[in-house]
Amino acid sequence: MSWVAVALSAYFLLAIANLLDKFLVDNVIRNSRAYAFIACLLSALVFLAAPWFLQWPGLGLFLFNILIGAIFAVALWMLYESLRRGEASRVLVFIGGATPVFSVFFSTLFFKETYSYSQWAGIVTLLIGIFVIAFLPVERSFLARVSSKLGLTGKTGAGGLIAALISALAYSLYFVLSKQAYLSQPFFSAFIWTRLGSLIFVLFFLFIRADRLAIRNLFQRSGPKRGKLLVILNQGLGSAGFILQNYAVFLGSVALVNALQGAQYAFLLVISAGLAIVKPKLLKESFSWRIIFQKLAAVMVIGLGLYFITL
Repeated sequence: MSWVAVALSAYFLLAIANLLDKFLVDNVIRNSRAYAFIACLLSALVFLAAPWFLQWPGLGLFLFNILIGAIFAVALWMLYESLRRGEASRVLVFIGGATPVFSVFFSTLFFKETYSYSQWAGIVTLLIGIFVIAFLPVERSFLARVSSKLGLTGKTGAGGLIAALISALAYSLYFVLSKQAYLSQPFFSAFIWTRLGSLIFVLFFLFIRADRLAIRNLFQRSGPKRGKLLVILNQGLGSAGFILQNYAVFLGSVALVNALQGAQYAFLLVISAGLAIVKPKLLKESFSWRIIFQKLAAVMVIGLGLYFITL
């Protein structure tokens, strides 16, 4: 399977997972550090595969893997914090647009990665598609309408944008450094070691009393069972998407894989259109020709970007 197909599969799963993330940080686990702790703890279950895949890489690479995992934990924590502080529709598009820009910068600056003219055209085209989606009227955006139905609307303040910027920066660093780890180690072995790094980082949250109480409340039997099941389901979707995304980075270019994140928003637009046809009352769609044109243009631009990248 090509890296493009793997990445597209990853972003389809992540599109659904990120929407559920917004619901969970507003209704189930409102403490972003506690949510990051749970996510990293559940992702550490990959250690069950250690007897078959884990290899000792040497002290230097081991510490490098731990650092990469810690950077990912920061990215995840800041993602949840930005979702808690702002609108998912704005936050996710902002992170999705900024991450490939940072990835291109770090890849070319530190690792001298080069791209063909068609790949540069694809990166730019995908970013244009992301910004077309970003400028959709808020009340018309798929994520905003779902958030409204769930009572999750709110303004994205400066704190939310700063958290989103830090998340994008950390995500780009994580993927660029992961690519280097995958070049010198077997994929699954390096991936498992990075999960340990993430877990070690979030264990420090236990020293903060408020975070410790929030984490403990989630594990108590008196907590809402549906919320716990939704957390587990969402982490399953997110983990599957995340593993596929990392495998795509292993197979291809970091910047190109990150640029393909524009497909994540195209998936959401397609889901929105499908729901409008099957369940028109669910989101109370009231399309105008301008909105239809803007959505179609966004999907077509993203599709064109995908075409350029695969040339």
